[in-house]
This record gives sequence, C-alpha cells and structure tokens, in this order.
Amino acid sequence: MRRLVAWVGGVAGGIAAYRLLKRRPEPATEGAPAETQPDERAEELREKLAESHSAEAPVEEAPAEPEAEPESPEERRQRVHEEGRATLDEMQSE
Repeated sequence: MRRLVAWVGGVAGGIAAYRLLKRRPEPATEGAPAETQPDERAEELREKLAESHSAEAPVEEAPAEPEAEPESPEERRQRVHEEGRATLDEMQSE
C-alpha cells in the first residue's frame, strides 16, 4: 500500500512539475532578432486606410416615415410572406 501511495505521489508531482516548467517562457537567446522598430508596411497600410476613410462621402440617412399606427402581427406576417414569394419568383425567373 505504501508503494502505491508513493507512486501516485510521484506521478502527481511529476505532472505538477511538467505544467510549471511548461508555463515558463523560454529565455531569449542572443541570436534572436529583436523587433524594436515597427513594420514599415503597417504604416503604409494605416496611411491608405486613413485616405480611404477621408475620401468616402458621408452617407446621409433618409428620414424615417412616421407610421400612422403599428401594423398587427398578422398584417406584418402577410407582408413578409408576400415579399418572400416575390423574391423567390424573381430568383426562379433568372
């Protein structure tokens, strides 16, 4: 029985040690390149993005039409089904 407890304790300790060592980051070696300068391509892409955003015209939203009264769920269901059928017919005719 003592041997079994010793084996279980040894296995548990080994697993814990493995996980602890696995979490530690590897030390940087002297031959590894150090990235201290930002990538030039990133700056070019940022500039292009800024140009494209400034070139776009602002989108004006149409004023929403005020509804006299909200439609009932039955009316809305019927309208949605009609729109769906019209779209399906349009797709089938192509």
